[in-house]
Amino acid sequence: QVHLVESGGGLVQAGGSLWLSCTASANTSSFDVIGWYRQAPGNERETLALITRSGAINYKDSVKGRSTISRDNAKNTVYLQMNSLKAEDTATYYCNAVEIRPNGTLTVHWGQGTQVTVSS
Repeated sequence: QVHLVESGGGLVQAGGSLWLSCTASANTSSFDVIGWYRQAPGNERETLALITRSGAINYKDSVKGRSTISRDNAKNTVYLQMNSLKAEDTATYYCNAVEIRPNGTLTVHWGQGTQVTVSS
């Protein structure tokens, strides 16, 4: 059983930055894709940023240019930095890790989430 633990959330002023961490109980290099997601009340969970085993990165358009996803396999941790925060960035932020089996099936792991509240 893989556990993912997010940290770094809290209350941030608009225009400020956040630095979230996701620490895995397994080696992060073993995952095919690791991503950051968020969900605001009443909204669907949305993908923010993904990083693959090979290091390819993809961002949601609304956070591109002000977000950075990075990975430190030695610490089994993936990070998300986001700048120029807005009130609409208020949400619970989740970490996700995906393993793709040789037969094509997926094993998906989720963290419990960390709350980020942006005050205007």
